[in-house]
Amino acid sequence: MGVGHHQHGHDHAHGSHGHHGHGHHHAPADFSRAFMIGIALNLGFVAVEAGYGFAANSMALLADAGHNLSDVLGLAVAWAGAALVKRSPSPRFTYGLKKSSILAALVNALLLLVAIGGIGAEAIRRLVEPESSNGQTVMIVAAVGILVNGITAWLFARGGKDDINIRGAYLHMMADAAVSVGVVVAGALILWTGARWIDPVTSLIVAAVILWGTWGLLVESTSMTLAGTPRGIDPELVGRALEKLPGVTGTHHLHIWSLSTTETAMTVHLLVGDEVDRDVILRQANAYVHQMFGIDHSTIQVERASDSDDCAGGHPHARDCGHG
Repeated sequence: MGVGHHQHGHDHAHGSHGHHGHGHHHAPADFSRAFMIGIALNLGFVAVEAGYGFAANSMALLADAGHNLSDVLGLAVAWAGAALVKRSPSPRFTYGLKKSSILAALVNALLLLVAIGGIGAEAIRRLVEPESSNGQTVMIVAAVGILVNGITAWLFARGGKDDINIRGAYLHMMADAAVSVGVVVAGALILWTGARWIDPVTSLIVAAVILWGTWGLLVESTSMTLAGTPRGIDPELVGRALEKLPGVTGTHHLHIWSLSTTETAMTVHLLVGDEVDRDVILRQANAYVHQMFGIDHSTIQVERASDSDDCAGGHPHARDCGHG
């Protein structure tokens, strides 16, 4: 696993095998077909729902159609992010465009916040000036919405665990399915009680549901954008694990960040005893962090306790410090 991470020089060690040798272990699954089907289904449904929303004069339906439209845009953004991640590295973008999926997840979270604001503002206006709506139409169209959103969410269900970008698409659809359930309930209550305020109140509940689902996505994608340590990885734990390797006396300059929504990178300096074989320790350390913590891209510099200062300076053997 760590064959690329030995001391033949900084560039070769990090570039030749280190990225591609085991990066595919975490290679994102291809969801192109899921995106295509999801976008087509939702565009068709938005057209139907908006038409019936105007006809039935229902804020809940129009709010849901508006949100479904933002989901089509969200799916398109997630798809673009997933596609750009596959671009090859270039002299300008030496990692390729791997962070595109992180940006897509962040844009999706922001799009949802905008949708929440729009739904909330209109619902409050309707609370102040209630308008009548056709409860039966609302229920039928929203019931179709449960089906459309449920199918689309199912298309992305398998990728949500490993990829925050796919999770963004999945969350949108799950939120929408829940929202459609709320609209059906509102329609039933309006038919039963005739109370017109139920429609805008349902819209506010809808907005709260979407906000709840979006918050985690926003926080995690922002953290990834700021090169924060990925969720589920404790740097202290990684440092302690490396220090348990035979011959390693200490670690410093440990940095861990998200390269994309599915790949993690790490740089670290290992302090080792004079008797340690640097090639061996580099391979061990690289394989260890990959197996234990799922870190795909390790850049590891080995320093002997006796000559660690030489590594930093222009020592003739500085290249032997290793840069994996």
